[in-house]
Amino acid sequence: MSESLSIKSHVGPYHVAFADDAVTLAAAVQDVHVIVDRRVAELHKGELAPLLSGNSVLQLEATEKNKALERMPEFVAELLKRGIRKDHHLLAIGGGIIQDITCFLSATLMRGIDWMFLPTTLLAQCDSCIGSKSSINSGDTKNIVGTFTPPSQVWISGRFLPSLDERDLRSGVGEMLKVHAIDGPASFDRLARDYDSLFSNPNKMLEYIHRALVIKKPFIEADEFDLGVRNVLNFGHSFGHAIEAATDFGVPHGIAVTIGMDVALEVARGIGMTGEDTVTRMRSTLRRNARGFLNVPVPMDRFLTALSKDKKNRGSGTATVVLPHSDGKIARSIQPVDERFRHLCARYFESASREHAA
Repeated sequence: MSESLSIKSHVGPYHVAFADDAVTLAAAVQDVHVIVDRRVAELHKGELAPLLSGNSVLQLEATEKNKALERMPEFVAELLKRGIRKDHHLLAIGGGIIQDITCFLSATLMRGIDWMFLPTTLLAQCDSCIGSKSSINSGDTKNIVGTFTPPSQVWISGRFLPSLDERDLRSGVGEMLKVHAIDGPASFDRLARDYDSLFSNPNKMLEYIHRALVIKKPFIEADEFDLGVRNVLNFGHSFGHAIEAATDFGVPHGIAVTIGMDVALEVARGIGMTGEDTVTRMRSTLRRNARGFLNVPVPMDRFLTALSKDKKNRGSGTATVVLPHSDGKIARSIQPVDERFRHLCARYFESASREHAA
């Protein structure tokens, strides 16, 4: 696929190029400091050789502990030792964690330096690589500190995807399902019908990566700073982040988002916002994508505590979540975290676990 996208941002347009020769294109840029997932560097050392042989390569473990405010001074010191300057570039190679670290450093180091992105996970390629938004953790609170700092260039290559295991692929597909659900029932149903081919047909996968970014593009251009219409892109995320926190990140992000969308269906049905037909239409695909993780124990107290800390909340005792309506529209909703809300969430996890075990 040779198509490209141009994304408008507050600092000007940036570009997403679909290119098999992405590494060659990135290696042609001068004065680049590479921040790369250590596992990716090992798996793709041949492919990435032109970039890994540079004078400034910082290899990091892609862990939530490294994506923490407390680790940033160490990374800054390493880049300074490597001679970084204001007119140099950072290049992130990896998935969302490496993206978040690089973006935060780009926004704050020397009051801002350019960064570029070569995403190697499906989740990053189909979702997080555009939108300017990146966050890091502080203490035990996930994604609480962050910036809106777009990259100057994104290169997407399908050559990295074969090294991903099925769990990582399904994590990315979770984000695809999210944006297609937001696009409308017909869009979601089309992806649901093509679900199997995503894992067997590389061209079909690239087609849906491109389509996911096309769907996301107008939301992030209209509301780059996440103050209005872009909020809908958090479908599944408030619940998903709470699942990640309650399970000590035992559920991969995109699968937690998949389960979070399913929780949203349960809550929306329980409060009368959506009907059984919407639940039936979407649930089978969501649970198929979340298989293997539906029986992971989710302690309700930890789940609700994490949900209450979500930065999108606007008042105490409430949760700002994104729920489906009967007409298929996905919209933000502020719900009281009361006994009914707790019961609906607990009922969901109990029934999903029973179904998984059956």
